[in-house]
Amino acid sequence: MRSLFGLWSKSCFPAVPWGLISCREMAKSKFEYVRDFEVQDTCLRNCWVLVRVDGRNFHRFAEQHHFTKPNDVRSLQLMNRCAQNVMDELDDICLAYGQSDEYSFVFHKKSNWYKRRASKFMTHVVSQFASSYVFYWKEYFPDVPILCPPGFDGRVVLYPSEQNLKDYLSWRQADCHINNLYNTVFWSLVQKGGLTPAQAQDRLKGTLAAEKNEILFSEFNINYNNEPLLYRKGSVLIWQKVNEVSKKRIKLPNEVDEKEVEVSRWRKETVILHCDVIGDQFWEEHSSILSDDS
Repeated sequence: MRSLFGLWSKSCFPAVPWGLISCREMAKSKFEYVRDFEVQDTCLRNCWVLVRVDGRNFHRFAEQHHFTKPNDVRSLQLMNRCAQNVMDELDDICLAYGQSDEYSFVFHKKSNWYKRRASKFMTHVVSQFASSYVFYWKEYFPDVPILCPPGFDGRVVLYPSEQNLKDYLSWRQADCHINNLYNTVFWSLVQKGGLTPAQAQDRLKGTLAAEKNEILFSEFNINYNNEPLLYRKGSVLIWQKVNEVSKKRIKLPNEVDEKEVEVSRWRKETVILHCDVIGDQFWEEHSSILSDDS
């Protein structure tokens, strides 16, 4: 058997020192031409790369798991935890904004992560987010078994200017306000007003924001402006520098015994804000987010 194996190995693998054969040379074959079919999806340079993650069929998922209407704080906190995990894993993300069942992640325009391939941006963010949703589910729904896998889709959009990016985030926050105001009134009419969903929908058809606010206040004694900012504004995730102080035993020069000293180091961590991003104040207070030095 040994002699046969020796003859086979010599005929198949010439006597070339293994150290001189690169992995790329070993991988070459007549089938490698199929790589030419791959689409070059490099994102344009000097543009902000935005990846938006959306829940797929999430209305059905929410009903199956009996989410509280109009807002389930557990679900929103879980979404925020998933976004934090994505940012911790992909630190080229400089900001994220989330509301309802969606999250938008902004990669800095200078990022050269995976040579700016759009498919890498999207697949890494979506897969990390979706797996985090399942992984952290029990922390926020300890008494609710997950009945089916949650689905998320994603898209990549490029924004060439800071103003374009700010306008996008303003659009998503305005969407958060519009949807949340409608849902707050709708479910108040159903849960407290005794209307059917169809009747509540007819009641709200064509109403303006002021009229919805009036219904909430006059019929249910709810001041919409007092609703939690998490519901009205959504969540903004940014990086924050933290000075971490720890104690360490070291031996100082000209000392016999070790002494305990405090050692400090700066590190980045994500912080969740519930604030307005449409006005200028947020960007003035956090100007480093979009700066070239960030």
